[in-house]
Amino acid sequence: MQTADEILGTLDAACESYVFPMLDNGYVYLAATRLALFRSSTDWAIGIEVFGFSPRAGLPDLAIRTFASTLHDRDTVANYVNANAYRNYLRNHPLDDSRYFSPIEGGPWIDGELVSDESGLDLLVRGEPLPVPSRRDYERVEIELQDPERVHVFELCRYVAAVRGDQILATSHEQRVSVMPDMQKLLQLDEWHHPDLANDERPSEIESFRQLAAVLATGDVTLYSPKASPNTHWRNWPDGGTL
Repeated sequence: MQTADEILGTLDAACESYVFPMLDNGYVYLAATRLALFRSSTDWAIGIEVFGFSPRAGLPDLAIRTFASTLHDRDTVANYVNANAYRNYLRNHPLDDSRYFSPIEGGPWIDGELVSDESGLDLLVRGEPLPVPSRRDYERVEIELQDPERVHVFELCRYVAAVRGDQILATSHEQRVSVMPDMQKLLQLDEWHHPDLANDERPSEIESFRQLAAVLATGDVTLYSPKASPNTHWRNWPDGGTL
């Protein structure tokens, strides 16, 4: 098993390679996050989930970035245009993988970056219907709409995260998609203190991640007891999605 410092070194290197989740990513409006730690006697893994909306993607999605000493079910050469592209993938992502899921289905409710103003529409969230919320529904969960006339898709994502949070985040299978099957889940967090990558903070500088690395290295979950307040709520990252 690697030491806590070695684990932090992997996470810091991921920041330098621009693959560590940036919660104020200018291309993604943040709606919800979750983090989970996994461990076996010889290996560790940490998965960070980010649910949000990128106008370039077209639909809301759930991104799961997994960092691990050993990754499970990696892409094969068949996923790439040629063997050289596959080698570049392995070289550029030796200890991390990303997988994407769509917990909200497309449909007549979406109109580009806006929510359709047609009445009586439903969303399908993991196959279960959810009425498109009214403006009063947004007020109930303390989401202030930017435009009184039209609702943006990212605002809808934040509403769904507030009322159907478990459904828009990963299923147990999705959460472990890149995690070795013999690993056990040690800890799951709905909120934590995340580094501000835009201001050059790194995981090794943050109390919460130093403690998380210690948990992974030892298997002792009592080592996670941070003093800093969580900052993963979307309200703390107002620049997300603004590019």
